[in-house]
Amino acid sequence: MAKGYWIARVDVRDIERYKDYVAAAKPAFEKYGAHFLARGGACERLEGDVRARNVVIEFPSLQAAVDCYNSPEYQIAAAIRQEVADAEMVVVEGV
Repeated sequence: MAKGYWIARVDVRDIERYKDYVAAAKPAFEKYGAHFLARGGACERLEGDVRARNVVIEFPSLQAAVDCYNSPEYQIAAAIRQEVADAEMVVVEGV
């Protein structure tokens, strides 16, 4: 079964409140088997627009990645993130 990946590009407007998002998201990530491959860190623009924070999270399957996002646990965290950051997020299936 192919793995699923969240790819998120984020500009954080309130770093202190963003910590609340990270804490609130942790139970959902644990429940759905999330494994962080990239979480912030240095990046270099090659093409297009860039956001300050880039995150890649691996899940056991595409369905697990989608289920995590739609879970009640993550939606609590998402509400916090949406208040304090601008982001684009996609879920992609691995090869």
